[in-house]
Amino acid sequence: MADARTYETRTNGHGPLTIRDLPQEERPRERLRHSGAKHLSNGELIAILFRTGLEGENVVALATRVLARAGGLSGLARISYESLCAEKGVSDAKACQLLAALELGRRVAALAPDDRAKVGGPADIARMFMGEMSALDREHLRVVLLNVKNEVVAVDELYVGNVGSTQVRPAEVFAQAVRRSCPAVAIVHNHPSGDPSPSDEDVAITERIYQAGKLLDVELVDHVVIGQGRFVSMRQQGRGFPVSQQQAPGDPKSSQAALAIMAKSPLDGKDGKG
Repeated sequence: MADARTYETRTNGHGPLTIRDLPQEERPRERLRHSGAKHLSNGELIAILFRTGLEGENVVALATRVLARAGGLSGLARISYESLCAEKGVSDAKACQLLAALELGRRVAALAPDDRAKVGGPADIARMFMGEMSALDREHLRVVLLNVKNEVVAVDELYVGNVGSTQVRPAEVFAQAVRRSCPAVAIVHNHPSGDPSPSDEDVAITERIYQAGKLLDVELVDHVVIGQGRFVSMRQQGRGFPVSQQQAPGDPKSSQAALAIMAKSPLDGKDGKG
């Protein structure tokens, strides 16, 4: 998972600091090579694209500043070439490299249906989000939209902050699913404490959303809680779902997505593997 690192701003005395000027253990490219891209922060990934910083501001500090001023990844995804170049230290080359990488990410997200991620159980959902969400310092709640083949159509981030039962509105949870005619959704949210054990509020939220889904004919297949390297499937723990939903599937009206989620897998897992 991505970890938070503090990068001291400094200069090599001869011009902009490059990644090579950073200590070996702090170099994002080296860490990516040895640990994988998922272990790098968003700022470090951008730093690899930028390559060089400024006099008095190393490349990771520059990347982190640009990311913060854009309003995070969501803002960066909408930023224009002109706005990027207006940032101190962002040259034409840096702006083009970053915009090209963002566009590649969008194209991956819009792959043809045959290339979409498929959900066969809670571990698949956890694998999709564990690396990023276990490192977040605030609660995030996301809705995973599924088609009839259990393929991920889209991921909708609804809430950031304190995800309380009074704040989560079932109408908002199902809005995109209804709009896109998706028969099923899964919910995933993180616990910044690192403990994925569902709270009483998590159970209350799940019960409300499950009942609302029945009225809308959209199946809530699971509510996965992400912790530090671990996750919990609330469906498999029997929290927030009717008792009949924990038993072996026998109802012909159950959606295909719900049957897939109830396939054999651990109640909670580590690194998405159980």
